[in-house]
Amino acid sequence: MANNRIRAREVRLIDETEKQVGVVSLEEALRMAEERNLDLIQVTERVEPPVCKLGDYGKYLYQEEKRERSVHKQKTGEIKGIRLGFNISSHDLETKVNLAEKFLKKGDRVRIELRLVGREKALPGFAREKMEKFIEILKSKLPIKTERELKREPRGFTMIISKG
Repeated sequence: MANNRIRAREVRLIDETEKQVGVVSLEEALRMAEERNLDLIQVTERVEPPVCKLGDYGKYLYQEEKRERSVHKQKTGEIKGIRLGFNISSHDLETKVNLAEKFLKKGDRVRIELRLVGREKALPGFAREKMEKFIEILKSKLPIKTERELKREPRGFTMIISKG
């Protein structure tokens, strides 16, 4: 909200140089804004009296939109998938760990999957150990955060991790 759309009697005012002016009446704040050819922008109404700032309203809207876009970008890290085999060798496991490390450093989340087929389904303990060994090696390289715990599914095990 800006200028005449602000409904409070008093506002906590911040001037264009980010210096706190203090609590002033709405009329006084509007007069100061008009004198300086600026707008009175309501920053937040969560506090009493609401916080208002002197500045260019168009520029303020642009900055808010830009901030919103950057926050949106940060949250949407892509989910990359890494599939482990039941009989994966230790060297191949290291290679997959390096791949996961590369994805995590880029800011993506990683979905680790170990598929079980046929008789492999009879040995879930062995498969779980492989997944835990993978995570252990990865944790020694960089801190990780588990987004979804190791979970048994009909076709194997999956988990989702991100950089911690």
